[in-house]
Amino acid sequence: MIAVRVFYEGHVQGVGFRWTVKNLARGFDITGSVRNLPDGRVELEAAGEKPEVDAFLEAIAESELKGHIRKVDRFPADLLPGRKGFEITR
Repeated sequence: MIAVRVFYEGHVQGVGFRWTVKNLARGFDITGSVRNLPDGRVELEAAGEKPEVDAFLEAIAESELKGHIRKVDRFPADLLPGRKGFEITR
């Protein structure tokens, strides 16, 4: 199992980014969350088996969101035991 924290920059707020990511997450065996940040970025946390997490992030990169994403920063994150599902948070 791995966990990642990913920050998306560009025109990523007000375009359905979080909703699209949450819907994409349904097709993967991952847990996590996505939220808007006050500085205009979107933060995503995802955990699961490495191939699932990588495939999920690739699906985001290849989705209709790709035209809104200017920069992506990915970092390792701590696993949060007991987390279930994928949600939009504030």
